Formats: sequence, C-alpha cells, structure tokens
Amino acid sequence: MKQFSEKVREARRLLNLTQAELGQLVGVSKRAIVAYETGRARPRHNVKRKLAETLRVSVDYLDHDEIADPAYGQDKTEYIEETRERFGSRAAKEIDFLLERNKALFAGGSLDQDAKDAFFASITKAYWAAKEEARKIYGRKNKDN
Repeated sequence: MKQFSEKVREARRLLNLTQAELGQLVGVSKRAIVAYETGRARPRHNVKRKLAETLRVSVDYLDHDEIADPAYGQDKTEYIEETRERFGSRAAKEIDFLLERNKALFAGGSLDQDAKDAFFASITKAYWAAKEEARKIYGRKNKDN
C-alpha cells in the first residue's frame, strides 16, 4: 500500500514534471509540493482535486492508501464535479458517497463503461431532482452548506 506522499511523487515523476512545475500547474508553491511528497502536509480538498487532475489520477486514489489503481473512481468524477458546480461542496460529497456505495450493485459482474455511465447519470439526475425540489420547498440554501 502506497501513501499519499508516495503516490504524488510517483505520478509527478511519471509525467516528467519537476516539483516547481507541478506546483505551478496546481497553483501552489514548490515548497507545498515538497511537503506533500515528504508527508509533512496534505492539501485541502480543492487543491487535492487540482493535483489529481494535473497528475491524471483520481482523488480516491490519492485519498486511500489501499487503492492501487490511479484511475479508480475517475468514472464518477464528472458527476461529482457537475454536482459541485450546481449545489456546492456538501452536495458533491453526498453524490460521491451515493455513487460509491451503489457500485456494490456491480459486484460479481462487469458492466461496460456505457452501462456504468447510464447508471451514474440516473442516480445523479435523481439526486439533482431531489435537491431542486428541496430548493422549491425550503428556498435556495447557501451553495456550501
């Protein structure tokens, strides 16, 4: 099992980026990248999202030492990010939780990417509909509540 720091360092090296270059692409200092790679610091979630995107890995991969596949969870990223844009960070966490927990329905079998996308889209649309209905009833809440 690799830790966050090892995963960041390895992914950066695979892309032939220096620490300074990665920092510039992500919007943080070289010192911050050094701290991430040595395990002295971990980025906030918004920086971690940018870091994952730049390194072409998933946030799930960076967050969980037991996940060895850098692409794990990338199939749900677009749904999470669109939910974040529409309803804020709390809603993004909620839809991530829903999509991850519902992956158990795939256990023991395999679905092609089109089937997974259709499944994720339907779960996400149902969630959005519930959020919109709640807005009608209770009024628009602060995006990041």
